[in-house]
Amino acid sequence: MRSNLKYYFPLFVLPTLAAFLIAFLIPFIVGFFLSLGGFTTITDATFVGIQNYIEVFNSRDTFTSAFLFTILVVIVSIITVNLFAFAIAWILTRKLRGTNFFRTVFFMPNLMGGIVLGYTWQIIINAFLQNYGATLVTDWKYGYAGLIILINWQLIGYMMIIYIAGLQNVPPELTEAAEIDGAGRWQVLRNVTIPMVMPSITICLFLTFVEHLQNVRPELGVNRPRTFRVNWKWAPSISLTPWLTR
Repeated sequence: MRSNLKYYFPLFVLPTLAAFLIAFLIPFIVGFFLSLGGFTTITDATFVGIQNYIEVFNSRDTFTSAFLFTILVVIVSIITVNLFAFAIAWILTRKLRGTNFFRTVFFMPNLMGGIVLGYTWQIIINAFLQNYGATLVTDWKYGYAGLIILINWQLIGYMMIIYIAGLQNVPPELTEAAEIDGAGRWQVLRNVTIPMVMPSITICLFLTFVEHLQNVRPELGVNRPRTFRVNWKWAPSISLTPWLTR
């Protein structure tokens, strides 16, 4: 049996290895070499060495402001997304009517592309701000609030599904035992439910952290009027609003 496994091992590994090379390793290598060049498309790249990195770190004002802005977005979004997602998941596991319908409704925004979401929320928020004589790019605070709203609207449904899976795996015997011992809802939630769903919490925290750091499409959509002022050879994964509102 073991000899057969050794014989067919390359055959079973080949699809996964090919997917890893095509989807991750090769794009990573290409992206690294492109960061060492100046280009408009990948076919006309010219090698400039580490000049791009020198320009990034020499432009301390723009790079630092963009970096700090990204950190602020990440911190606030991670907290709000996970709090709202957990709260909604907890409510939808209370055996209420229409829970399947509401799960679908909350998850649907995650199916929309980032650019579409950005354009949609740009129109909505700008229509609201125009009542006060402002737009998203009038002040960085408006762009910041818009991004927080957009990110929450997009990711809460996805994280909610993970939390629902975790909550459904909590043994009901533990909850019943805690209630019999006189524990209230808050005590059960804090001392029984949350410790039991910590694996789901860890996964959601990691996913939201990674998503916020690498997500650029919603920012493009929200800040569409001035996106073409951005120098894309710098840091496309860093939030754009500080450059766009200068």
